[in-house]
Amino acid sequence: MGLYTTGKLICLRIFRACWRNWEKTMTELEFIYPDWPVPGHVRAAASTRVGGISRGAYAGLNLAAHVGDRPEDVAENRRILMQALQLPSEPYWLDQQHGAGVREAQTMPETAPADASHTTSVGPVCVVQTADCLPVLLCSRKGDWVAAAHAGWKGIAANVLEATVRAYPGSPADLLAWLGPVISAEFYEVDKPVRKALGKGLSSVALRPSNQAGHWLLDLASAAAWQLEQAGVADCFGGNWCTFQDEQLFYSHRRDRTTGRMATLIWLERC
Repeated sequence: MGLYTTGKLICLRIFRACWRNWEKTMTELEFIYPDWPVPGHVRAAASTRVGGISRGAYAGLNLAAHVGDRPEDVAENRRILMQALQLPSEPYWLDQQHGAGVREAQTMPETAPADASHTTSVGPVCVVQTADCLPVLLCSRKGDWVAAAHAGWKGIAANVLEATVRAYPGSPADLLAWLGPVISAEFYEVDKPVRKALGKGLSSVALRPSNQAGHWLLDLASAAAWQLEQAGVADCFGGNWCTFQDEQLFYSHRRDRTTGRMATLIWLERC
């Protein structure tokens, strides 16, 4: 067998191996799709860590460019995400500040500093990244307005959900909310400064004493639901997945410290 023929066989084998790996990456992707009563042209999904090409501490579908992962791997993971969900446009990735900044997706600059975005337009994709913090999606009952918010304890203390609700031009009673994967209270111990920052109202509904004196267990999902209710949003769904507990499915900063991020996305399609 000549060198040329051998070379072709080697290249063909390498191509086949690469294709099998790519096909495996694509078929292994797992998403969580919100179960809530919104119109059919409203699309939403939460990614997991399953699939993707990131390695080491970021192994899986890491979608965050700010956590130390290889930029080329993050870029490829984002491309995989767009293809898998058939997104109409590149998501509006936020420079999340753990605050209460809210922006209109189609008018904001690339990687804008904010913790929530919203849109009334077909095409723009609102997205937040999390790895224990709570992703919150909002949608009007008519499906003419959607939003995504990043709600960790700092964001909730800063009233990010109230600020996002205020961005809606109609009545808050017309909104539906969905809570994505979040660290559960069982694994989320906080101290006195956090309790003080949350205030009496949130503390009474979202904190319970831990086994360590001066510490409490924080239920972010309950805190978010309470804050949404206070803002006028009564119908809240989801909040049933623990990022800390399921290492195979989710990234968790509290569990692993160095880790990737999932994405929770929402967008409008043409009716």
